[in-house]
Amino acid sequence: MTHRKDITLLFTTRIIRLFCYGFLSVILVLYLAETGLTEKQIGLLFTLTLAGDAGISLWLTTHADGFGRKRTLLIGALLMLGAGIIFILTNNIIILMAAAIIGVISPSGNEIGPFLSVEQAGLTQLVSNESRTNTFAWYNLVGSFSTASGALAGGWLAQLLQSNSLSALEAYRSILMGYAAGGLLLAILFLAVSPAIEVTNSKPEVDVKKMFGLHRSQKVVVKLSMLFALDAFAGGLIVQSMIAYWFHVKFGVESGVLGSIFFFANVLAGISALLAVKIAEKIGLINTMVFTHIPSNILLMLVPLMPSLPLAIGLLLLRFSISQMDVPTRQSYTMAVVAPDERSAAAGVTAIARSVGAAVSPSLTGIFFSIPVLFSVPFFLAGGLKIIYDLLLFREFRSVRPPEEK
Repeated sequence: MTHRKDITLLFTTRIIRLFCYGFLSVILVLYLAETGLTEKQIGLLFTLTLAGDAGISLWLTTHADGFGRKRTLLIGALLMLGAGIIFILTNNIIILMAAAIIGVISPSGNEIGPFLSVEQAGLTQLVSNESRTNTFAWYNLVGSFSTASGALAGGWLAQLLQSNSLSALEAYRSILMGYAAGGLLLAILFLAVSPAIEVTNSKPEVDVKKMFGLHRSQKVVVKLSMLFALDAFAGGLIVQSMIAYWFHVKFGVESGVLGSIFFFANVLAGISALLAVKIAEKIGLINTMVFTHIPSNILLMLVPLMPSLPLAIGLLLLRFSISQMDVPTRQSYTMAVVAPDERSAAAGVTAIARSVGAAVSPSLTGIFFSIPVLFSVPFFLAGGLKIIYDLLLFREFRSVRPPEEK
């Protein structure tokens, strides 16, 4: 029996959601500033947004397999709709903080809320073991392109509305209306998802203690979470905005050229996720994660050693062309090595571990950037830590194979 309708729906909701996240991310700070919030208040609001998302998402994803994946996705869509409406209706900082903590608002354009973990678990339920990695590769690719398209559309629409006599506040509010409408559309689409995404064998385990929705796979998920947190911490040292700043200071690159560099970098990263599928079929998921990631990180460490801008850009683009091969393989592997009724929880716990890891390191990069002699250290530290992550991952999990590799 095929599940093409459900797969199509989950891909569609991913496209719409990440388009909305990108759509909003360009103007969100500008909108809040226009409503009268100070920079400190906006910073606090975003911190609470991310902290609230981590807490709410962890609770939702670790209970989704028992409570119902479809219900969890619906709740997420309604939280997105509600947050959008409240942000439109008020500039009261206390109410906005409450909406930011409880609701779903993405300040960065990246995935936020319970959706990713639950959709991954649902997709794993719908496809064969052999096609799981390929499905996740396309799932990541459409998400990357949707975010980019949303950011482009949001920025240009706001500018177009202002050029047609709307005030900046009214123009930005129109974007927020679009975001809220996206939440409503998601809720409608999630209603159409069938029970096929739910856990098929929901018999309760006898005398099994659950932690964060996990039972048999607790040890595996804890190990993976610790390793993924290390990888995310290293990645947080060289987030895209930090690399852009480094290029601007080191080579005097203007914002337009930086935008072009990272447009092509993200296109290459998206394509690399697809190429990972064929490699994984030949050498396995763990080997693909490790043996494409190590060269990527060596290239990252070489970027600041380049004497000219073209060479530095060339190495960065080469790095991005293989940098995302570990993403669909990582997601696929996590889903494969846990029990079906733990998949949402496993995806949620590992995602939160990555979020926590990545949240700490940008402040460290800020310190390095403020000391001229340490200006390029984040590249070396990030690459080195990521290689340590790769070696530890290989040591711990090379013998733990997913079903399709046994």
